[in-house]
Amino acid sequence: MTDPAQPAAPDAPEPAYRAGFACFVGRPNAGKSTLTNAIVGQKIAITSNKPQTTRHVIRGVLHQPQAQLVLVDTPGLHRPRTLLGERLNDLVRATWSEVDVIGLCLPADEQIGPGDRFITGEIEQLRATVIAVVTKIDLIDRSRLAKQLSAVADLADFAEVVPVSAVSGEQVGTLVDVVTTYLPESPQLYPDEMFTEEPTQVLVAELVRESALEGVRDELPHSIAVVVEEMTTEGDLTRIFADLYVERPSQKAIVIGRRGARLKEVGTRARAEIEQLLGGRVYLDLHVRVAKDWQRDPRQLRKLGF
Repeated sequence: MTDPAQPAAPDAPEPAYRAGFACFVGRPNAGKSTLTNAIVGQKIAITSNKPQTTRHVIRGVLHQPQAQLVLVDTPGLHRPRTLLGERLNDLVRATWSEVDVIGLCLPADEQIGPGDRFITGEIEQLRATVIAVVTKIDLIDRSRLAKQLSAVADLADFAEVVPVSAVSGEQVGTLVDVVTTYLPESPQLYPDEMFTEEPTQVLVAELVRESALEGVRDELPHSIAVVVEEMTTEGDLTRIFADLYVERPSQKAIVIGRRGARLKEVGTRARAEIEQLLGGRVYLDLHVRVAKDWQRDPRQLRKLGF
């Protein structure tokens, strides 16, 4: 029972509002884009089991009562073989130099390798707080996870080591809390209703490219680019006309498939994803075009948005 003669305890001060930028880095297929989507709660980054799927810097916004976390999904750092690869690496390094927190993604079911050590060395000298994120913990048992966490802790002097599964959702909330702790005190950066700052046409083009990557040969994914040429809305119907670009006529034949069957499958998958994104019906018209060696041609790269 409270003694009425005692003065009431002062209310605890409101925690400072925090807002800032974070990104997940790691070697191909470490789960970066899947994790970004899981945290934002919206599909803003395409995912694929093909290396170097991500080509654009995409920003997703998570709104919380006392914080705003802006997640930046970047292409993976890799050994470039084309002008496009060089430009993507430059984009990655520029982004890393500007964010507040970097999460190094290390798959729980794979041993730490040279690629992980290389990326660790790249980010150690940056101003950002670096945490280790052990991804895909749903794929292994607890004893194996304990060994992986120990190996990760020995890799570098991380501010934190957080195990997580984007697929099951385990520890995703904990990871958000940890990242938010290291954001600077700041007013809100984006309005409440915004979950990404990317133009809708960019997100639509990425969803078409994701569908086109399904089941293609290993050498083809890097050769596919998508441009939305026209997008109009009439009532609840959005009409989208998009071009898929490849580098050679033989690749065009692969994307189209026998009697157009494969391109039809691409359109069906993409339309379902786009309707979910836009919240309405979609008419999607796709054409495949050849832009010879576009990954090495500065003029073609500019035309395709790189």
